[in-house]
Amino acid sequence: MAKVVIGVDGGTTAVKAVAFDLSGNIVASHKEGVPVEYGKGGEAEQDMTLIWEGVAACLKGVADALPAGTQVVSIGLTGQGDGCWLVGTDGRPVRKAAIWLDGRAPERVAQWLEDGKADAVLEVTGTTTFPGLAPVLLAEFAETEPESLANAGWLAYCKDWLRYNLTGVIATDYTEASRNFLDVRTVGGYSAELAEKLGLSDAFRLVPEIRPAHGDGGTLTAAAAAKTGLPEGTPVGIGQIDVAVTGAGLGAVEDGQGWLILGTTGFVGALLGSVAERRTDVSMVLATGQGTQVLEFLPPMTGTPNLDWIRDTLGLSDKEWDEIEKQARTVPAGSGGVIYLPYASPGGERAPFLDTNASASWLGMSITTSPAEILRSVYEGVAFSLVECVRTLELTGDLIVSGGGFRSDLVCQILADATGQTVVRQDAPEAGARGAAVYALVTAGEAADLTSAAGMLASDLTSFAPDPENLAIYQKTFDVYVASREAVRPVWPAMRALRSASQGE
Repeated sequence: MAKVVIGVDGGTTAVKAVAFDLSGNIVASHKEGVPVEYGKGGEAEQDMTLIWEGVAACLKGVADALPAGTQVVSIGLTGQGDGCWLVGTDGRPVRKAAIWLDGRAPERVAQWLEDGKADAVLEVTGTTTFPGLAPVLLAEFAETEPESLANAGWLAYCKDWLRYNLTGVIATDYTEASRNFLDVRTVGGYSAELAEKLGLSDAFRLVPEIRPAHGDGGTLTAAAAAKTGLPEGTPVGIGQIDVAVTGAGLGAVEDGQGWLILGTTGFVGALLGSVAERRTDVSMVLATGQGTQVLEFLPPMTGTPNLDWIRDTLGLSDKEWDEIEKQARTVPAGSGGVIYLPYASPGGERAPFLDTNASASWLGMSITTSPAEILRSVYEGVAFSLVECVRTLELTGDLIVSGGGFRSDLVCQILADATGQTVVRQDAPEAGARGAAVYALVTAGEAADLTSAAGMLASDLTSFAPDPENLAIYQKTFDVYVASREAVRPVWPAMRALRSASQGE
């Protein structure tokens, strides 16, 4: 009987389920789009029920596509991290999830930075404070929606909400727990003292049990089996936050290994033996649950939405990405001196610096600037954001990359040229779902450990070597990029105020 393992990835704008055979080949997959609702006050929310319905549809699509007689050995889970996903004691959402993109609380973040609460969060959890962080949103709701917290039974994250619908198990893993009150210095459990310092002692009751990512997440219930078309009793894993689980999908599970992701946001990170090895205090840190191991990372908000936006702005929405990149390649490295600052997220920027007022802009333009130069400058700006993170974390050697943004050969080449390091891209798609499947193989007992499981599901790679001539150009361009940002940064608050005023907020 053929065996498959299914990885579920609850992404921000799309959810998917992917079935892999035990050699890492994709047997079946299904994807569903999920909407994000943006408000004028910086809110970014999603309907939790719609997300579960989308994942159930994905699993049903995969189940229907599997050859007859196929055995599903386990289901692994991952999903978008952060935000505030409140579930009531009746098992239903208390409100829509305020997701990681949420920007309703910049004033609270500024206050925490001033009064020392942000320092307390950093010291205990290893996390820098930003508007979409769960403790910030919990504090916001305690003030503006006290009924939401009063009606909540537990604080979930995306993958935990999905697991609850699949198995009825209320739990989380160490990576997600690191995003609220877990003490990553000892990995000994949640810190009630931190919750008290943040004025969130009442909300502390909402944190769930922590289990290892490869641990037992229960089995598929009869109701979930009927909805998904998969066998009742199928084992389901605990899983990890998406940025962490992707490492396993890329084969990075040992101390010292690192990787980059470019999707809706960016990610640059590396596994360390303990939090004591942390390389910068502007990073975020997640406990992995593998002894004292932590993942240190920088998650810039500057991802592929920049590229989607410039595609539409230049009237290229009817063009394929290959054709768009061909146009960008007509311009030499440096984009004719045009610098693009890619801070387009409504929530500002969080890495490698924190500024809720960060805004996107161009500099160095003139009436001779061409559309192609504007286009290429956006590719370069997005890449430079990652370059800055690579330098901050002092990553050396080859750069292993994944995510939809890195399907672009141009982005990969700019990253290689700007860092002077070879960029190595996994050819197979769905690294997040693949990583979830890696953990699920251990959950099901099909692999003895993560290293073995990652080897089973490994895929082919493509390398991008740096161009020495472009390296020289990009060293100068990158320096101007950073200097330009620092020059314009003092007026970002005023720019944000003008934006709000012009929109009638």
